[in-house]
Amino acid sequence: MKSISANLNVMIKAAEKASKTLIRDFGEIEKLQVSMKGPSDFVSNADLKAEKIIIEELKKARPGYSIISEEDGSEFNKDKKNTWIIDPIDGTTNFLHGIPHFAISIALKFENQIISGLIYDPIKDEMFYGEKDNGAFFNNQRIRVSKKKELNACLFATGGKSKKEIDLPIRKSGSAALDIAYVAAGRYDGYFQSDLNLWDVAAGIIILKEAGGIINDIDLSQNKNIQIRASSMAINEKMNEKLRNF
Repeated sequence: MKSISANLNVMIKAAEKASKTLIRDFGEIEKLQVSMKGPSDFVSNADLKAEKIIIEELKKARPGYSIISEEDGSEFNKDKKNTWIIDPIDGTTNFLHGIPHFAISIALKFENQIISGLIYDPIKDEMFYGEKDNGAFFNNQRIRVSKKKELNACLFATGGKSKKEIDLPIRKSGSAALDIAYVAAGRYDGYFQSDLNLWDVAAGIIILKEAGGIINDIDLSQNKNIQIRASSMAINEKMNEKLRNF
């Protein structure tokens, strides 16, 4: 494994610190499911608490960098070329219902490209990360996209509402970040979804590319209404043919 950059090291430490409170809060969800108030407010607070920890850690190491985050919005600082993009809980609905499938997502954008990305599933202790020209990794092991060439042998991930029936074997997991990470690791063969936010997918973009995957062009100046089509090179054309009217 190549050595990781100082920036990625900062991202890892921030994610690991925030994960401790998320794991603890997730453990409380089951009790809240049966309470009168319900867990919604609790989850909102867990989201904000995790985001606060991540931002504090990132700012401590890189005080001048700008920030785009799901809960806190945008903060343009002295260094406008470098921007952290943060989603403290990608898969909030899963978290809310006590389903252990959600992730912390942190990306670093330099000018108009994502150069580092990290997606961390704290419950399974699975960390996916990648850096421009430095490869993609899962828990320190190099990862590559699937080598399958026939669509009928593949499994695809998607989310949200579909306007039409898609003639592909699909799963909906409820976490866009983990869906892209799973494509990068070869667990899924492709992923497609519309109406996403930048913080849902920013980290996954670089992880997927560094794992040898291909993804449609994304305007990183837009924070919302993002469409993703991601897969290995081997099936990308065939997948897009099936998604022509998606």
